[in-house]
Amino acid sequence: MARSSPSSTEATAFTPHDHGACRSQAMQAAVDLARQQGVRLTPVRLRTLEILLETHQAMGAYEVLERLAAEGFGSQPPVAYRALDFLVQHGLAHRVQRLNAFAACLTPGHDHAPAFLICRSCNKVAEADVPAIRDAVGQAAGDSGFSVERMTVEVLGLCDRCAAGAEVRP
Repeated sequence: MARSSPSSTEATAFTPHDHGACRSQAMQAAVDLARQQGVRLTPVRLRTLEILLETHQAMGAYEVLERLAAEGFGSQPPVAYRALDFLVQHGLAHRVQRLNAFAACLTPGHDHAPAFLICRSCNKVAEADVPAIRDAVGQAAGDSGFSVERMTVEVLGLCDRCAAGAEVRP
């Protein structure tokens, strides 16, 4: 099941869906956004995004680098870090602090501060749009004379699949 709209709170990583369509839609949205922003998706940037979109798991820079190096893009850490930094800077990927990793943005171009739902067992990451949290933090900050520039919400727990497996383990 694909996301119905950018405001959807569906945690795609944890629900049955057509991942091929999910990946294809996110990739097309990223290409469109890059074109709108007038920035270039070089081959290494494009391949880095494709790697991040292969699964709904966040990946560390060195995992990405291994994949890039195996495909002939270079084996020095700056290769991956520059591509990942570019993707984050242009809203095509997110940094997941808890995992010290990166995840592709499934709704590039949509102004949002998502909450990341992170399964502590399988490390899958779902991006959930939570306007109520964003609004509440913005209101509290404003009341305190503070202006929010960036906010990251990371929620650690178990997805249904891992929770079911955890229940049957001794």
